[in-house]
Amino acid sequence: MPELTARVVRAAFPKGTLVVRIREALGPLFEDEAFAEAFPARGRPAISPGVLALVSVLQYAEGLTDRQAADQMRARMDWKFLLGLELDDPGLDHSVLSTFRARLIGHGLEQKTLELVLERLRGLGLLKAGGRQRTDATHRFPG
Repeated sequence: MPELTARVVRAAFPKGTLVVRIREALGPLFEDEAFAEAFPARGRPAISPGVLALVSVLQYAEGLTDRQAADQMRARMDWKFLLGLELDDPGLDHSVLSTFRARLIGHGLEQKTLELVLERLRGLGLLKAGGRQRTDATHRFPG
């Protein structure tokens, strides 16, 4: 985490935002190595696969298009905090997100992001197996 990013975001959002609280509670979620098989052995991807995975999660959570997610990555300090980026990071072209998803699907890694999040939550004791599933819905019968 760049020190300036952390200092500015904490000053701007003393109570945090959901995105800031996620980073503070979970730390970095995705390591690049988790997605290594989707990229060539020689060289490095231009943008961290771990960052792309996290942007994809944020994109889904906020219901954003690729273009909107790329814009948020450039514009929002709390996203930069979560992603561990410098405040002046230029972000990425929106087309990189669809290319990343295609790589994940092409290598059978579609569930990898979910599994990594669940594993992290279990490791922190925030998610436990078993128990009863609750719902706020009541049964309705015709008639």
